Amino acid sequence: MADVEYVGEGQKYLGKKGLIALIALLSAFVPLSTDLYLPALPAMANFFGVTADLVNLTLILFFIFFAAGTLLWGPLSDKYGRKPILVAGLTLYVISSVLCACVTDVYQLILFRILQAVGGSAASAVATAIVKDVYHSRDRESVLAIVQSMVMISPALAPVLGAFMLSFTTWRGIFWALAAIGLISLAGTLAYKETISRRYTGNILQSLCRLGTVARNPGFSSLAIVFTLTSVSTMAFVASSSYIYEDGFGLSPQMYSYYFALNAIGLLAGPMLYVKLSARFERKRIINACFATIALSGILVFFMGQISPIVFALSILPATIGGVCSRPPGTNLMLEQQKEDTGSASSLIGCTMTIMGSIGMLLVSFSHGSLIPAIGILNVATGLLCLVLWQVLSKQSFVKPIQDTV
Repeated sequence: MADVEYVGEGQKYLGKKGLIALIALLSAFVPLSTDLYLPALPAMANFFGVTADLVNLTLILFFIFFAAGTLLWGPLSDKYGRKPILVAGLTLYVISSVLCACVTDVYQLILFRILQAVGGSAASAVATAIVKDVYHSRDRESVLAIVQSMVMISPALAPVLGAFMLSFTTWRGIFWALAAIGLISLAGTLAYKETISRRYTGNILQSLCRLGTVARNPGFSSLAIVFTLTSVSTMAFVASSSYIYEDGFGLSPQMYSYYFALNAIGLLAGPMLYVKLSARFERKRIINACFATIALSGILVFFMGQISPIVFALSILPATIGGVCSRPPGTNLMLEQQKEDTGSASSLIGCTMTIMGSIGMLLVSFSHGSLIPAIGILNVATGLLCLVLWQVLSKQSFVKPIQDTV
């Protein structure tokens, strides 16, 4: 990482690369905490003797309380610092993970999953804020690209890892593994040196009210809508992919995993592609190309996606790459709109992205008979809407441009 300028105080124990690794791990708490135990859901339903819908509450409620938790921890990190909030959240996460592994009925599991979500949301809320604390301008985008590449690949690898673990352990072993991940993150946090330079001096209620202050910033809120809209089509595809490949094309679960792995390559490559392109092209032009690519990919999916699984996979791949390629500059632009209240801004970014993704999953759930055309339409609509809104917003005076350093 010699080409990335580090502007925060030195990390005596973590170092530059160690800090980036910690940020990436903290940012990946959502996919690790949800996708890792997805293969175990049927076995858990059988063990507790309950319906799949009841066990699925452990997943649904996790997302709801994770999104809510980010709105709590982010503002508090602006007041008390990043490190104390991380220590508190991760400690709660580790304890609740252990409790999840030791439950005797499904209702206990639901309760402890809620606590796990609240604790884990501290990691997600604070990770992006640390990036803003430490890195500036285009260097920040480079770090965001590295972190987001790691985060994007987690949803693809976690279910595979979870299925592998089930070959030699039970669903309880997966929660013990999550507790271990929490402990590793906690150890990294204890080695981490505080990066916030200026703390908010108001009381707790006033700190939480800073969310409203950030949300009322027209530059931040408008960009947040544009750059999180891509989660609508992305999560719609992720939620429906198994039905498309297995039910629609008649593939086995193993073959489905291979096709999904192709999509995972796009998730991994997209952010790094932005780093390469940003060395030659203006940020605005790259973002334009990303949104246009999503729309064009949607057209391909709509007209050609039903021909065969490989045609569908190759048609949706450009949308995947375009969506994640736009995230480093989008996140950087959103953070740039707020000089202070970085924790609150980070919280709102994560919460808005979760909400948009949930909307995508909800929309695609109404299209079981025609999933592929629905995915195509959602990508076309998302790409075009983002492109039009970006064209308008990028010319507005209330949107602060990023002052690139030479």
